[in-house]
Amino acid sequence: MSTTFAGKHWRPDGLAPMTQSAARYHLIHETRYNYESPVSLSRQLLHLAPRDVASGCAWQTCETHLLAISPEPTLQFARIDPFGNPVTQIALEAPHNSLRVRAESLIEVRPRTPDEQDSPAWEAVRELLAYGVLPVRLDAMRYLFESPYVRVKHEFAAYADACFTPGRPLLLAAHALMSLIHREFKYDTEATTVATPVLQVLEEKRGVCQDFAHLMLACLRSLGLAARYVSGYLLTQPPPGQPRLIGADASHAWVSVYCPAEGGGRWVDFDPTNDVVPDIQHITLAWGRDFGDVSPLRGVILGGDAHEPDVAVTVMPCENESLENHEK
Repeated sequence: MSTTFAGKHWRPDGLAPMTQSAARYHLIHETRYNYESPVSLSRQLLHLAPRDVASGCAWQTCETHLLAISPEPTLQFARIDPFGNPVTQIALEAPHNSLRVRAESLIEVRPRTPDEQDSPAWEAVRELLAYGVLPVRLDAMRYLFESPYVRVKHEFAAYADACFTPGRPLLLAAHALMSLIHREFKYDTEATTVATPVLQVLEEKRGVCQDFAHLMLACLRSLGLAARYVSGYLLTQPPPGQPRLIGADASHAWVSVYCPAEGGGRWVDFDPTNDVVPDIQHITLAWGRDFGDVSPLRGVILGGDAHEPDVAVTVMPCENESLENHEK
């Protein structure tokens, strides 16, 4: 038996220019496995349906979502996971030599730039979370603690200490931490794997967006603050004079910090890989405690021997477009 774990993370060469209005995207995420020997049984969990208003993502609407799987699953059903993400479970019970999963969506993303000055002092937020004082939302409490890829240790609190000065508004302090990680850490696709401990990332100061998100989460949680891991996609700018290539994009990751407020509080996103506050260029797919909760495709198989996923992602801006206009 082996475990499949599909989903790569990437730092773009350049963000696309910011606009003030809502943006619409045609999104394709395709994963292919070619196995060295037949797989007799496969169970997979798919986080490939983007969140929208109905699942707590008020700034995003998933207009259409199509899922194509080959070979055809023996069993397939959709549900909501413990973090509110839409997921699909599949089972393949006939021998197969390959697996292809293609998710295609039309997404509208609306502006959501926060007012970072309008947030309480970070120590006040820590006290609210520590004692469960209202108006703390109970769903924030699950993001206070260690998870499989995120540690709570004094080393992380010490690293973030210069950003979280006494009385500083929470969102300004989180922004400063985001900028610090972006400034001091080198993006290096060869430095880490999904299993690299976050303490090693802190020591070696290199990694990819998944590592930087885990590091920022570790710093925030080590300070007693609630923060969650967000997976998704990022609109990027091709090199000057070059067309946007089909399949050349990739998954991305950032973090979201809980900020108490009247009416139950809000979550504010920060992207330490690019040192930006996510807005209409960031497409939200799922969120959880860390990468393990939201891997795009994860499961177990019997057989298969050596195999690696081939993942192709395309994020294409669009106007008046329907998925019916595209070949599946």
